[in-house]
Amino acid sequence: MGRNGSALWLRTFLERIPGVVKSLNLATIQVAYFTSLSRQEEFEKNTKEVVPLFSITYTLTITFSIISCSRLDCVRTKVWVAAFGVLSAGLSVVSSFGLLLFCGVPFVVTVANSPFLILGVGVDDMFILVSCWQQTKVKDSVRERMADTYGKAAVSITITTLTDVLAFYIGIATPFQSVQAFCIYTGTAFVFCYLYNLTFLGAVLALNGRREESNRHWLTFMKVNNEPQDSQGCTYNMCCVGGSFDESTGAETEHPMNGFFRKYYGPFLMHSWTKVLVVVLYLMYLGSSIFGCTQVKEGIDLRNLASDNSYVIQYYEWEKEYFSEYGPRVMVVVTESKAYWDSSVRADLENCMNALESSSYVNKNLSVSWLRTYQDVAKRMSFNIDDRRLFIDNLATLFGINPDFKWDVYVIATEIIASRFFIQTVNVTTAVDERSLLNELRGLAKDCKVPLMVYHPAFIYFDQYLVIAQDTVQAIVIAAGAMLLISLLLIPNPLCSLWVTFAIASVIVGVAGFMSFWNVNLDSISMINLVICIGFSVDFSAHISYNFVASEKHKVNDKAVDALYHLGYPVTQGAISTILGVIVLSMASSYIFRTFFKIMFLVILFGAVHGLIFIPVFLTFFGFCSKMPNRQLPVSAQSSSAGGVPFSDTNTVL
Repeated sequence: MGRNGSALWLRTFLERIPGVVKSLNLATIQVAYFTSLSRQEEFEKNTKEVVPLFSITYTLTITFSIISCSRLDCVRTKVWVAAFGVLSAGLSVVSSFGLLLFCGVPFVVTVANSPFLILGVGVDDMFILVSCWQQTKVKDSVRERMADTYGKAAVSITITTLTDVLAFYIGIATPFQSVQAFCIYTGTAFVFCYLYNLTFLGAVLALNGRREESNRHWLTFMKVNNEPQDSQGCTYNMCCVGGSFDESTGAETEHPMNGFFRKYYGPFLMHSWTKVLVVVLYLMYLGSSIFGCTQVKEGIDLRNLASDNSYVIQYYEWEKEYFSEYGPRVMVVVTESKAYWDSSVRADLENCMNALESSSYVNKNLSVSWLRTYQDVAKRMSFNIDDRRLFIDNLATLFGINPDFKWDVYVIATEIIASRFFIQTVNVTTAVDERSLLNELRGLAKDCKVPLMVYHPAFIYFDQYLVIAQDTVQAIVIAAGAMLLISLLLIPNPLCSLWVTFAIASVIVGVAGFMSFWNVNLDSISMINLVICIGFSVDFSAHISYNFVASEKHKVNDKAVDALYHLGYPVTQGAISTILGVIVLSMASSYIFRTFFKIMFLVILFGAVHGLIFIPVFLTFFGFCSKMPNRQLPVSAQSSSAGGVPFSDTNTVL
């Protein structure tokens, strides 16, 4: 029938079987079905499922961005900048995906997670630009304000983009195609996001600046008064009067959240008893994380490759419930042409089969061998199979007794090009068993005199167990090393760069530990996220360490408060926007997307906790981190979160 004919038959079967089962009106019998195409087809359907969720994410991100960048002042509010900031992130998705698809880069199901992440993280650069714009002098020209904004923001945006893109491109080195595709699509999207934010979004910010310069309303673009009008009501003065600023600094009025971190949160965190509580909290976090790491399981349940409502779920559940004693039915393929009519060749094949059947994972009584049956038939019917012509001619007798054997022998003229046998595995219940089974069978096949290959469709998933832990650790170490080098360039005090490494390691341990508590296994899907968290954790830790070192304050507690004053709100904005970008994936009916949400949530949560709680407190315990090198150094303070945090806007000469 051929490959195409077989595929057509299977697809027709899958289309018609639900109707056939329904028409039978079975009262006491339940039917579950599965084909060799089912796993791949159901896996590919997962991509279509998340498309409607992207519109929800877009709405949530726009809403949050507008709210977080809005002011009650109808002139100073940054509604349009926020809206176009989200649009800029969306354009980066379209551009990167279009370019890579045009270049023929494979699009796999894991890439469907990428737009959610890009949308959540991409708006962080917008928060940086807005924060730095608000620190400029209101009376300066738009040209001067844009120059000041880019002078403060461009370096930070470049650094954080560099760390994120580098983390993703390092992930391309993994042997897993799903990880490679995700990393190259997401890394390229961040490059486009960087370009669009510095060009397209910068132009929007400049146009918004011209509107503010002429004191025009954000919605109507009509000029408004900058002082309340006594002759008008409260509603008019609230909605149609704006343009005020802080006369003492010449900049826009301080955002309430910045004031909260400076007046309340920072001083509270610096109390002695609060520091003790933070240390205890961290030790509890670290202990729980390390314990969780010892409980991490490897491997992916094949049921998780399909959505929750797929027909294959019922099949897998019943297979596990009633047939868990039996593992994969493994195909043993003789990959080269052999003289099967030679008794020594048959003896070698029998020895190979006996060796495979000697495995503790194989039940010898359930093996199927066309050659063994053929030899029994020849013995009973007294015909000679030691002659080449007779061996080939009498195969028709074997196929008449068991027609299925016809599919196990590939004959052309008087030569058997290839053949196959089957062995039945048993007691394969865990990822450790699957890894051991794969290693053992391949080792036995390699040692055989006859060239053999053992194969089952599930082996493609078992293969990841052999390298997943090693490759994950390798990718994390390489990426962490690269992040450390970047932090050495970013932080003036080299000793404090070690805090970046500490934070990265701490966040990774936390994510790896707590994902086991959340029923997430170590597989190619979670591996993606562990590599991602390196790029994001360095954003939180490197910038707050820099601000602590660069602060003009003399006391370590004051330095920590000053760093939180500049970093606290942008970190919070970035963390929330990233979580909003992926939170809708928690509603997906596919394990792949739910896992992506779980680990990204842990990454952002622990990264923000380190940036807002642990690192500020720990830095105060080490006086050497509070000293700047004896050289003139501009202290420009930008913004970070999952994508960057504002530094201090002062210049310090030491």
